[in-house]
Amino acid sequence: MTTILPLVALVGNPNAGKSSLFNALTGARQKIANYPGVTVERHSGRTKFPDGRPVELIDLPGTYSLTPGSPDEEVTKDVLLGRQDGERRPDGLIIVVDAANLDNHLRFALELLALGLPTVVALNMVDMAERDGLELDPVRLSAELGVPVIPTVAVRKRGLAELQEALASVVDGGVTVTQPVLDERQRRDRARQLSAAAIISETPHRSWTQRLDSLFLHPIFGFLILLGLLFVMFQAVYSLAEAPIGWIESGQGMLADAVIAAMTDGFLRSLIVEGVIAGVGGVVVFLPQILILFFFILLLESTGYMARAAFLMDGLMARVGLSGRGFIPLLSSFACAIPGIMATRAIADPRDRLTTILIAPLMTCSARLPVYAVIIGAFIPAHPVGPGVGLQGLVLFGLYLAGIVGAFLVAWVLRRTVTKGAKGGFLMELPRYQMPRPGDVLLGLWQRAWVFLRRAGTIIFVTTIALWLLLSYPKLPDGVPGSQLEYSAGGRIASVIEVVTKPIGFNHEIAIAILPAMAAREVAVSALATAYAIEAGDDEDATTTTLANSLSERWSLATALAFLAWFVFAPQCISTIAVARRETNGWKWPAFMVGYLFALAYVAAGVTYWVAVAFGLG
Repeated sequence: MTTILPLVALVGNPNAGKSSLFNALTGARQKIANYPGVTVERHSGRTKFPDGRPVELIDLPGTYSLTPGSPDEEVTKDVLLGRQDGERRPDGLIIVVDAANLDNHLRFALELLALGLPTVVALNMVDMAERDGLELDPVRLSAELGVPVIPTVAVRKRGLAELQEALASVVDGGVTVTQPVLDERQRRDRARQLSAAAIISETPHRSWTQRLDSLFLHPIFGFLILLGLLFVMFQAVYSLAEAPIGWIESGQGMLADAVIAAMTDGFLRSLIVEGVIAGVGGVVVFLPQILILFFFILLLESTGYMARAAFLMDGLMARVGLSGRGFIPLLSSFACAIPGIMATRAIADPRDRLTTILIAPLMTCSARLPVYAVIIGAFIPAHPVGPGVGLQGLVLFGLYLAGIVGAFLVAWVLRRTVTKGAKGGFLMELPRYQMPRPGDVLLGLWQRAWVFLRRAGTIIFVTTIALWLLLSYPKLPDGVPGSQLEYSAGGRIASVIEVVTKPIGFNHEIAIAILPAMAAREVAVSALATAYAIEAGDDEDATTTTLANSLSERWSLATALAFLAWFVFAPQCISTIAVARRETNGWKWPAFMVGYLFALAYVAAGVTYWVAVAFGLG
């Protein structure tokens, strides 16, 4: 006989620390799936009562009310009301509220208490409230609400035992306290009364936060600060990564020399030197730059600045028909368009969400960074253009800015044509400022490094080896004029592509690179490295020459600039297209997305090349 475990739902506003509490309660006993019929992720896990009995815990998407405005919020409402297919109604609730923001969080708590389910309130992040000079009385708040109120600090696992004990008590006893059904204004007023009643003492701790917000959210100075932070970030990508990149390149050169010296000429040596070391190694060398970029992003997120940037961008995004809520998915797309597209589930308006999905690939994902880095390193001199300002970092900043401007222009067009509709509102809670935790930053960097290296060891490795085989065979017969790159199967395929790309300044090697780059953007770099390694053959001096040096010797500046312009707009990897199909429930919009991105990339590369040639750079 199967025992049905008690089902408890974890629910609350965004930024209440709900996910941290879920992780603390469940540990490694978690699983992630999708709710039946929708693409919203279902996080579930096991916790236990004090007597050891297991409890099924589900982490519902954060929302501000039971009036849904997005797929995530719809799921939360359906689960709580027992309407979600394949999901029974919870036997109890843990309502997570931010101790330092009771005015806002208690509004939703009052709405949830009106459901009449056995409930415990987790007064989370009390340490942060105390740090800011706010002392609360959980006993008084419990008496006012009629349910247990347990102070917790989820990230430090404080209060978990008390929370589990209170939860067991209300679930086993079926203890329910039904709050009256209030309208929105009544809930707001009641929440303020409850918050005031729960405060024992309060110091003017928020003054420094208000002063910072007056600066960071200023319509003029705020934008200048945002641009300044981004500028510093891209300058650091080059200035700080130069030394570790040199170490990696030296190591690859020594490894290639060692393989050539230790192995006789043949299939296996060529595969290792030309395919693995030159191809895959040509991508791995950019790991320091990717880690530096994500170091800055993680710092901005953990300090609470990113939410301010979203509010700051709301006014600008409104001009192109989007809301500030789309800023977070677009920001996520700088790491990878896949999580960015999935993050659009929190956008209420379906046309607003669709537009954000369609422009997410225009954000410059980390996979493009190796492409940008190798071309900039080959053609843009490392000259200072001002105190602490390098030309290479300035160009990289311009490329990222071009992607953002392009995305906004496309959104402006889409919102007036194929996704025409009213602009949705924007509501987001600003988290408190805080010092970043070194452990969290290091964990984030490790995860990003692992994702990058795993791609290098799987998708990039397989694609590069396949490309090496296509470029290595059939072998050019002795005495036959021509080059191995043109004679090979891959070279012949590239010759067909070159017919289309030659008018925009692309050479034969670029035609070789752009097709496999659809598997992963970084493959464009490994493809070029592999092509030039094959052409070099057993020439040891050529084998150890960096890819940047090879490009600077063979490409014109006009071609290099056109190649950069192509990658600003070129469609994302196949995985991104597949996720877009899943999120839009069909191939119509992904096909539209790929079509317009290819058209934009072709036109941008062509215009860039023709203008550069006109100025004598060809």
